[in-house]
Amino acid sequence: MIEKICPVHNVPVYGEKCTKEGCTARPIVSTTLYWCDTCKVPVFGDEQTYDKKNKSVKCPVCESECKYIATDMRPVFPEEKLLLEILLGEEVHALDNVSVWNSNSGYFFDGNKRELSIKEINQLPLADIKKIKARYDESVSEINREGFESMIERFVKANSDRYFDITDEAIKYIQDYGENNTLDDMFVSFSGGKDSTVTSDLVTRAFATNKVKHIFGDTTLEFPLTYEYRARFAKTHTVLRAKNYEKNFEQLCEEIGPPSRVMRWCCTVFKTGAITKTLTQVFKDKTNVLTFYGIRKSESASRSKYDRESESPKITKQTVVSPIIDWIDFDVWLYILTTGIDFNDAYKLGYSRVGCWCCPNNGAWSEFLSKVHMYDKYVHWRKILVSFAEKIGKPDAEEYVDSGNWKARQGGQGLEIANTSIIKFEPCATEDNAFNYELQNLITEDLYELFKPFGYINKELGNKRLGEVYVLDRNGNVVLVLQGRIGTNRLKVTIKKTNIAGAQSLAAAEGKIKCQLTKYQMCLGCKACASVCKHNAISVHTIERDDDDEALIYRIDDDKCVRCTECVDHFNAGCYMRKVLTIKRS
Repeated sequence: MIEKICPVHNVPVYGEKCTKEGCTARPIVSTTLYWCDTCKVPVFGDEQTYDKKNKSVKCPVCESECKYIATDMRPVFPEEKLLLEILLGEEVHALDNVSVWNSNSGYFFDGNKRELSIKEINQLPLADIKKIKARYDESVSEINREGFESMIERFVKANSDRYFDITDEAIKYIQDYGENNTLDDMFVSFSGGKDSTVTSDLVTRAFATNKVKHIFGDTTLEFPLTYEYRARFAKTHTVLRAKNYEKNFEQLCEEIGPPSRVMRWCCTVFKTGAITKTLTQVFKDKTNVLTFYGIRKSESASRSKYDRESESPKITKQTVVSPIIDWIDFDVWLYILTTGIDFNDAYKLGYSRVGCWCCPNNGAWSEFLSKVHMYDKYVHWRKILVSFAEKIGKPDAEEYVDSGNWKARQGGQGLEIANTSIIKFEPCATEDNAFNYELQNLITEDLYELFKPFGYINKELGNKRLGEVYVLDRNGNVVLVLQGRIGTNRLKVTIKKTNIAGAQSLAAAEGKIKCQLTKYQMCLGCKACASVCKHNAISVHTIERDDDDEALIYRIDDDKCVRCTECVDHFNAGCYMRKVLTIKRS
């Protein structure tokens, strides 16, 4: 049973907001699931079947009294059961006819919770994990599915009312968007996970067509089973792959360190930028694109604050619609198992979520599963982490990695590239509005691209012998004067108008200049700037040079740029990588 309660007035909420006048508080979602000991499945109760006195519901199938069990649950498939049998020291097939479910609080066997220390299991030495993997591989062909399939039949039957309620509501919600949008204006964000799979099926049913485009953000770090599922899915759906072909994850880990929980640069580099580029190519000059997204509030604390419809916080030109935002895991699996649609086999192994297999946000159980089912990949990844730990001077690199401390790292401490964020400057002694900078990169023609958001570059007005370049506003007035010869690293910037990029003072204006100089010094081609440009004016790509090396090309299209300076202001110090690599300085 799901209830929405206003935290301010403590009254039920039946829509998106409290009906009390002037109340803007977000309702708190309260979820309750019950267990039927006769059918041995979780049951979703409602107001009609709920007995307030006994705090129980009646099973819709056998009418037995069902007691509270958890706030959310997912089924445990035979593959995960086999792994549990090995970990618990049980005989193979011991759990064949046991109804096993998992919640945030642990595993339930026929409704009874059984203790299993996931943290201790995940800390097992690799030698022990290798033995577990060998036992699993020997027994997986012996899996018996009859007991599981019988349990699923009972589960679907006992929760049919819930299935029809959530499905009908979601389909009607999606259909409303068909009134003002065509198939050419929309796509489904497809990750290969269960939520995007369900969202895709709902959209297909709502519009009675499988012609809706799907965009698959390939981070290059997806589960092998995700790629297999995507290939199956693409046989019946239009799936476009958004992939950063120019960057290599392992090379970036070497340069800027592995991603951590607070610095998941991998999403920006390998997902957001690639999807933005794909959107630009597919939807061209459309001013807004409707995106059906499988995001749900119950996934995390941050996502609990999301609205069902919103503008994308990461990618411009997107209106994000989340039809299943209020669904819980229980609902998603009820839909999948009721409809019988195909899904990612990684869930059968025990993963509760599938994304990047080595994500620092993965829980202990997911990590353990990857050690078992992707042993060689894990060993290789661990070597990368240990090598990084040694590089930044950790005294016990292996302990730093195995304890998970690498996931909490912040900034670029110990990394050479972090020093490129330093902008050395001094005010000009003769002009209050002029600043002298000592750059770490030599001045090239590419430098002037970074000043286009402030105005229009004019190389004719200035003294060419001194390397003067002017930046003009739309009326031809001088905004900035840049003075620095090509091939040197000394740059003088004279600020003629202090209100550049919305600055309210000379100091603020100078800060905007630093933002762009930071980009010039440390741009790694992450394409974060391009993803926030609403006008598709920014392009970032690499080209091969004559010496077989690569050069990064950052361009701003004068015809498309409207000088909104969003690319200057959006990120800390103007550059996403600056945020990733910021280090404490004395």
